[in-house]
Amino acid sequence: MDQRLTVVILAAGLGTRMNSRKAKVLHKAGGLTLVEHVVNTAVELTTPERVVVVVGHQAAQVQATLAVSQVRFALQTEQKGTGHALAVCAGAVPDQSGLTIVLYGDGPLMSAATLRDLVDKHQSSGAAATLITTILEDPTGYGRILLDPAGNVDAIVEEKVVTPEQRAMRLINSGIYCFNSELLWKYLPQLKANPVSKEYYLTDFVEILNRAGHKVRPYQHPDPNELMGINTRLELAVVDKIFRERKVRQLMLDGVTIERPETVTIDMQVKIGMDTVVGPFTQILGATVIGEDCVIGAGSIIKNSHVAENVEISPYTMIDDSHLEKKAAAGPFARLRMNAHVEAEAHIGNFVELKKTRLGAGAKAMHLAYLGDSTIGAKTNIGAGTITCNYDGAKKHQTTIGAGAFVGSNSTLVAPVEVGEGSYIAAGSVITSAVPPDALAIGRGRQENKEGWAKRRREKTAAKL
Repeated sequence: MDQRLTVVILAAGLGTRMNSRKAKVLHKAGGLTLVEHVVNTAVELTTPERVVVVVGHQAAQVQATLAVSQVRFALQTEQKGTGHALAVCAGAVPDQSGLTIVLYGDGPLMSAATLRDLVDKHQSSGAAATLITTILEDPTGYGRILLDPAGNVDAIVEEKVVTPEQRAMRLINSGIYCFNSELLWKYLPQLKANPVSKEYYLTDFVEILNRAGHKVRPYQHPDPNELMGINTRLELAVVDKIFRERKVRQLMLDGVTIERPETVTIDMQVKIGMDTVVGPFTQILGATVIGEDCVIGAGSIIKNSHVAENVEISPYTMIDDSHLEKKAAAGPFARLRMNAHVEAEAHIGNFVELKKTRLGAGAKAMHLAYLGDSTIGAKTNIGAGTITCNYDGAKKHQTTIGAGAFVGSNSTLVAPVEVGEGSYIAAGSVITSAVPPDALAIGRGRQENKEGWAKRRREKTAAKL
């Protein structure tokens, strides 16, 4: 692409038809906000410093969302139309030479390939501007494109002012343009506010260029779906489905087995290795990376986590912001969260929760346990019903369990506490003090049997009836 290609993304509006307190471009489809999709496409065409995003409603949130992309921003404090939005970029663009493409932050399906073709067509035509058009079966709501005898764009007529004859026309304006930058910035100040709405419309710029003797060319796109802008949650759902179907298809072509692909939810940025099997009704979200030869059980939810190769995740397991190393296993019905780390060949069983806990290589916690704020050594066994009591009502405290330890069922470890390597904790113990290595810790009351007590109680109760 031309090294002097600038991309301006208009993303300042609230989007009232979304019926949301959140700016429209911050709604998500395929796991990314709408504006992130558009920015990702833009940086395929040019460098981030040549991408300018016009922000307005919830500008700080939009800028924070896009901070990692290192694009530029221009603030439109008042939303006074598309022409005004472009005008506020004059001081933000790196220079006013080369070409400028105008995109919209609510148009996430536009591809880099289409925009490259737009640039090629524009450069070969010698036009001052080229705009993307398409034919719609129902063009209601869109501006109609009027062509002159040579096939150039003569005018764009908005829906509310079309004549009955023009209303029947199906060639519409997408709002996506490629301009010669010098002519854009030279003539843009000539835009006048609409006398009714008091807004500045970029569509009026066609007339200005034609009047100055410059040519405006149409680029007719065969697929109207790619030009879709999001205005309602119904349209958002349609686009979300498109992204997810694309992602699932690509993963399967890359060697991932996905059972019942129509039931899974996989975000666009997820990566999954070859020969991994993904069960039905799973959700794999955010920046999750899953290695090769894994099994992801039905109904599991994995978000922003790293799963190494040969890991087995049994059904209905929830993993968030955590890491499982090679040949680890988790589930069914397990929960890992807040930087839980399961080392190689360690096993997490049913109804076990790990929170900010590192489970050593080959260690096991197979049943009904809560392990929070803990470091657990290699090949340690955690018995059913074990709890680390990490919260004292004011602060969280750490539990450390050495390698090769054995924690009996229904044990309660009151943090902060340290259990030494190779030690044993008797079942049902409450541990409040450090346990030395290779020791046996028993923290429970001594059993006492009172012969005949139950019989006497029954007799006494019966006598009162």
